[in-house]
Amino acid sequence: MILPIVAYGDPVLKKKASSITKDYPKFDELLENMFETMYNAFGVGLAAPQIGLPIRLFLVDTSPFAEDEDFTEEEQLELKEFKRVFINAKIIKQEGDEWAFNEGCLSIPDVREDVYRKPKITIEYLDESFKKHTEVFEGLIARVIQHEYDHIEGILFTDKLSSLKKRLIKGRLINISKGKIKVDYRMRFPDQKKRR
Repeated sequence: MILPIVAYGDPVLKKKASSITKDYPKFDELLENMFETMYNAFGVGLAAPQIGLPIRLFLVDTSPFAEDEDFTEEEQLELKEFKRVFINAKIIKQEGDEWAFNEGCLSIPDVREDVYRKPKITIEYLDESFKKHTEVFEGLIARVIQHEYDHIEGILFTDKLSSLKKRLIKGRLINISKGKIKVDYRMRFPDQKKRR
């Protein structure tokens, strides 16, 4: 089932999410719905707060980036095959010199800005079977993971922008929160909560 994506301005997006256990209700169905919702919106990642759930869960599928000719064949293959579920994730190390990449977010449609992030991360997480992993990721995969991880920490990519950039996009963000935007996927705006 395709779920509505929560828009900028909803308090759930600014809340630090809670850990979950393997007896979380209808977990398999939730994962299925989240993947369907993400693909329907042409996203490469989706965090539970973006569908209104303040839990430490996000998913990533970088396969759409595999078409990008800026990457080597090896990188394209890695991006094409990377599909992962992250539960109760914790980034334990970030390394390297920060690099800029133009980011967007399904909760903040039509706003894209350069965001600086570290190129290499070490992360602990549980997979969809609640099996524990500690892995190192680099490059674009590390960036997508960091973006989604920020969601479960209550951080949006716009929070990482300079004060000047924030002032320049303020009007657009206000319009998004009021639902004054055209999107081709289901969204829930802060003032629509009552009409769910």
